[in-house]
Amino acid sequence: MWGFETEPEFQRELDWIDAFVRERVQPLDHLLGNQYDVADPEFVRLVRPLQAEVKARGLWACHLGPELGGKGYGQLKLALMNEKFGMARFGPIVFGAQAPDTGNSEILAHFGTPEQKRKYLEPLLANEVVSCFSMTEPQGGADPLGFTTSAVLDGDEWVVNGEKWFASEARTAAFFIVMVVTEPQAENPYRRATMLLVDAGTPGLEIVRDYGFHGEPEPAHAHLRFTDVRVPAGNVLGGRGEAFAVAQTRLGGGRLHHAMRTIAQAQRAFEMMCERAVSRTTKGQRLADLQMVQEKIADSWVQLRQFRLLVLETAWLADQGRDWRQIRLHVSAVKAEMPKVLHDIAARALQVHGSLGLSTEMPFTDWLVNSFHVGLADGPTEVHQQVVARELLKDVAPAEGMFPSYLRAEEERRARELYGSV
Repeated sequence: MWGFETEPEFQRELDWIDAFVRERVQPLDHLLGNQYDVADPEFVRLVRPLQAEVKARGLWACHLGPELGGKGYGQLKLALMNEKFGMARFGPIVFGAQAPDTGNSEILAHFGTPEQKRKYLEPLLANEVVSCFSMTEPQGGADPLGFTTSAVLDGDEWVVNGEKWFASEARTAAFFIVMVVTEPQAENPYRRATMLLVDAGTPGLEIVRDYGFHGEPEPAHAHLRFTDVRVPAGNVLGGRGEAFAVAQTRLGGGRLHHAMRTIAQAQRAFEMMCERAVSRTTKGQRLADLQMVQEKIADSWVQLRQFRLLVLETAWLADQGRDWRQIRLHVSAVKAEMPKVLHDIAARALQVHGSLGLSTEMPFTDWLVNSFHVGLADGPTEVHQQVVARELLKDVAPAEGMFPSYLRAEEERRARELYGSV
């Protein structure tokens, strides 16, 4: 049985989240800086009470199981919730659902030792600290097989050397999850890397420079340098040579939640476009009555709904017991389409607002830049398009002869063989 209705009890929670984010959380985006600076006194004063309300309602860190303080919600419910969180920059952290901490907490919960969970997971779940997932490298880009940052075991310590790139929230992080090459001779190239837990402030760990992009309150994506950084041997997360398996555990769900937050941003742009269309007049007519504006609104609504259904279908498939590798086609399709949806709707909204839309009084240029950000994070769009094509074509059989099997003459011949002449 197929259905598109949310059960009433959970819909009430979604309605509460929607109102709470719009009325209480969105204003924080205009008052506070980096949403990951949990030590900022203003963060403590303004954000902590909102987090307390969320916890009291039982909506804190719902991606984790009850044993870790969450609800253990499936991907479909999490996707619907993230669609609401994403309407505000502070939305995810108010609900304990901010990236990269959600993914980092998931892999710590799944792969961490009891000691690692005590030291890293517990304070992370309480949002006493934030974390950094450090995987990409300056020369490696989207190709993890090109990574060179290495760790060599020296007695009871790993010695790490190399550089990492665009390590988000490195400056505010209490610890890092770092992908390093530990098994360079492994025959399988996907068994050469290991995840290590590295404490912030470890000697030899240097933030070379922070990079930012338009729409962010401050630069927050670091170029890191590791010079003879010594890490306890017990800080391996997962096992030696298992970094790729660990990474995939966090990336699938993360991409889905990222997509729903992107939908929320596109939804805000759509709502602003609609309000402007019914408010602004030109040459005696409302913008809403002009056919070209109507086309922009119609195209945006259809594009947004189509993408949302793709995301929800993917979340539903994940909840049916399929692992992320089984639904890689859907996950990559979501990731590939995400930047285009946000770009197109934000661009239309900007155009309908005219010169005001281009100004810094409106968020549209920030959202346009963010459309490129979401097209690069967690693997660039082109890589995911390749995955989609490969998955779709792997079971397609080639035609046996020179011409296509669906040549009209051949189809007519097969029809006559089946039914005789007519």
